[in-house]
Amino acid sequence: MKNLKYTLLFLLVTTTFSCKEDFLQRDPGVAIAQDDVFRDPVLATRFADNTYNFLLDDYGRLSLAQDYKGTTGQFTDEAIFGATDLNHGIVTMNQGKFLDGNSTDVTGVYNRMYQGIRNANVMLANVDAVTWTEAQNGKLIKAQQLYLRAFFYFELVKRFGGVILLDKPLQQTDNLDLPRNTYEETVAFILKDLADAESILSTESWGTFYSPESDWGSGHGGRATVGSVKALRARLLLLDASPLNNSTNDAAKWQKAADASKAIIDMGRYSLHSDYRTLLNQPTSSEYILIKVRPARNGNGSFLGDFLIPPSAGGAQGQLNPTQNHVDLYEMSNGKPISDPTSGYNPQDPYKNRDPRFYANILYNDMTWQSRRLAMWVDNSTTPPTYGADYQPGSNSYTRTRYYVRKLWPEAVRGGQNTSAILNFVFFRYGEVLLNYAEALNEAQGPVAEVYTYMNQIRTRAGMPALPTGLTKNQMRERIHNERAIELAFEEFRWWDILRWKKGTEIIPKTINAMDIEKTKTGFKYTVIAMPGIYQRVFQDHMHRYPIPRNEIFKSNGVLKQNPGW
Repeated sequence: MKNLKYTLLFLLVTTTFSCKEDFLQRDPGVAIAQDDVFRDPVLATRFADNTYNFLLDDYGRLSLAQDYKGTTGQFTDEAIFGATDLNHGIVTMNQGKFLDGNSTDVTGVYNRMYQGIRNANVMLANVDAVTWTEAQNGKLIKAQQLYLRAFFYFELVKRFGGVILLDKPLQQTDNLDLPRNTYEETVAFILKDLADAESILSTESWGTFYSPESDWGSGHGGRATVGSVKALRARLLLLDASPLNNSTNDAAKWQKAADASKAIIDMGRYSLHSDYRTLLNQPTSSEYILIKVRPARNGNGSFLGDFLIPPSAGGAQGQLNPTQNHVDLYEMSNGKPISDPTSGYNPQDPYKNRDPRFYANILYNDMTWQSRRLAMWVDNSTTPPTYGADYQPGSNSYTRTRYYVRKLWPEAVRGGQNTSAILNFVFFRYGEVLLNYAEALNEAQGPVAEVYTYMNQIRTRAGMPALPTGLTKNQMRERIHNERAIELAFEEFRWWDILRWKKGTEIIPKTINAMDIEKTKTGFKYTVIAMPGIYQRVFQDHMHRYPIPRNEIFKSNGVLKQNPGW
């Protein structure tokens, strides 16, 4: 537990008063004492705002390329990371091993969330002692810290189950060898923080120190609101009702989750953005419940240029590549899966007449992008073979599956050029709420009319036909699971859905496929192929929960217990 001690007890020195968040320094390298911070309401407000910095707030975190806020490893069937000389994070989880390190979704997130919890707890311990000005509202600052602490614990409980619960900052004299609380106690703790935050947010106004509340309500302000509290509660209760945490399939849990999502719908404050293709690229939207506020992004390094955009488009590397497994989930535009013999799917014209979200999410061979046709083919008629501009075998910088991610790459952004566009990280949006409600209600009551209503709202916005009537509960479940994979693609949902459904042993070990594309005299020859062995996953049942970092186990004097199987 010594590492946890360092994380929680000395955060003010190692994180808040140094590194990138230097707003508490009067002069370069001169830190302000904690007592002085809470004597000044402006500094206290900045301290409180710093708690937001511990949220996980960008896409592609589950890829080795994104060593971002402590995570690596592309675990799901949604996409692979394209380098050939790296282990793709598989070793840390999917091949049955666990190697501690500072940049895994295990150790990195565990430490980071407790750092955030520490920051929130310090603020909560001092918030009532601050002399707030008329322009500020200490109650709202308290509500934000409660919400953020709940969010941090949600990130922990969805990975590890029950964890150590702390409602105050630890002191040097405190016992640091603490046991884990149960899963049920952890969920109850989160729900209480959310209830306390909501009771404040529902009665207090933001005041002149902040932007108008209407901005926060659209997700633009990036701060906790009643809507974002309800959205986190709904996501938590869906996790609690899911097979991972509901082995008896208690319908009451599913109904509770359904009610939590319906409460957001009944607010009447949110609605679906009109165009799925531009959903992530809006300064504000009626669909946003909570987003990360940041300037427009360009393709010069960082997330886009170093992760999504290949050299053929001016970037450094386009290494986050959708799998054929994911592509095959998109229905035909007539609403039939490609496995249906009557769907009209043609394996030699595989991208014709697909769900419109396919064209919004995926970049594929021969499509027009940034005023040119993408070329991901090989021409074997030449000696040596020649390759399209967007595919170079053996290079770490080009696609390995013959696909790139369009959803996270605004078309206006060109690598190496001074072009930029909005790409929001969306914590919560209304589309997820509708899917959450449909799933929970179907499990609680079966495919009743409201399940169809809200599923079809999602499909109508996408340009897809309504679901066929007369589906059984099991059939509806499969349609909902597939709808989530498509609607929420690349938005950091797929891995967590697979885990909470306890479908890891069914989905993760499936062969990861790509598309081989050969240029011919008359067009292209398409062949689905298996990816090399390094891209294939192994998954065992105990992996549905993460292991507690081993260094924490070793240093706890036997108090901290490991999850089964690790």
